[in-house]
Amino acid sequence: MEVLGLCSYPVEAAATRYRLIQYVAPLAERGINLTVLPFLDKDEFASLYLPGQTFQKAACMLNAARKRLLNSLKSNKFDALLVQREAMLFGPPVSEWIAKTIGNCPLVLDLDDATYVRYISPTYGRWGSALKFFGKTDTLIQWSETVICGNRYIATYVTNKGKNTVVVPTVVDTDKFCPVEKHTEKTPTIGWIGTHSTFPLLETLFPVLQHLARDYDFILKIVGAGKDKIEVDRVRVENLTWKLEREVEDFQSLDIGLYPLETTDLISNEWLMGKSGFKAIQYMSVGIPFVVTPIGVCAEIGIENETHFSASNKEQWYRALVNLLESPEIRKEMGKNGRMYALEHYNVPQQTDKIADTLRIAFENFHRKTGE
Repeated sequence: MEVLGLCSYPVEAAATRYRLIQYVAPLAERGINLTVLPFLDKDEFASLYLPGQTFQKAACMLNAARKRLLNSLKSNKFDALLVQREAMLFGPPVSEWIAKTIGNCPLVLDLDDATYVRYISPTYGRWGSALKFFGKTDTLIQWSETVICGNRYIATYVTNKGKNTVVVPTVVDTDKFCPVEKHTEKTPTIGWIGTHSTFPLLETLFPVLQHLARDYDFILKIVGAGKDKIEVDRVRVENLTWKLEREVEDFQSLDIGLYPLETTDLISNEWLMGKSGFKAIQYMSVGIPFVVTPIGVCAEIGIENETHFSASNKEQWYRALVNLLESPEIRKEMGKNGRMYALEHYNVPQQTDKIADTLRIAFENFHRKTGE
């Protein structure tokens, strides 16, 4: 079976890397050849969030759109189309329509985020939001044979639209994301690894971390914030740019993981409810404890007080971090429990089987309906 996978970003984006690319080899073992074509290449993706260069970015987008439309015209060579969120970063779903209608290709949509929720870009603001064409997700849901959902909250939304769903959480290869030996005599590292768009979530914790630093010695490691300089009063901050080749090592270097999910001026509660809890799964896979805001599926991942602590307000955050800083034994035990939980519930073979079955059923149902 030949499947065309269309996505917005190259492998440097987590959604592409962990929702499509990591399944190429295991799907091939199951007789499904997945060809992944990103809308933007590595250099285009890197320049997207840099300041200025408006005309160059516009030209880049138009050229990417031209290539994407050509890709769609070749979709008749494939048995199914797998779209991760959207085929193009802007505008209506033209590429998907071409592949489905002209290419006679059944569509399977993959939603790992609540892209149906209106969202204001911290980089491009309302102008960027207008170009995103937010109604696109609902249209793609209606066109899909099945929607692969990152969590049950997204699945509920899709089911209410009358479509079939299968829940496939975002997971990592636990052979690569694995624990390393921790040296308890060193200064503990509390860390967060994310993107410029989710950095405001971490900023909501800065008052707690400032309070914590009055009595405890720790390093705050921040990776991927997109800021040249980050200062938090009294806190030793290690601020690093995100690099693909260092991703696993960065997670392994932490002693305690942070996963705050609090509404901000740009981030709504509805959007947070659609988060798939991926960071929690990464923390557990490398065997480190973490503290998380229990919102949506993030209240269901792992076992509270065994693999992690939950915290809904600043006092709870402070107490949870104090408990972990004061006890290397608790950190070790929670990390071990989290690793075991990840191995049992969030492994690649389990999710590959679900994706393979979904693609085959979508193909069969589509051609049964069309009488071919």
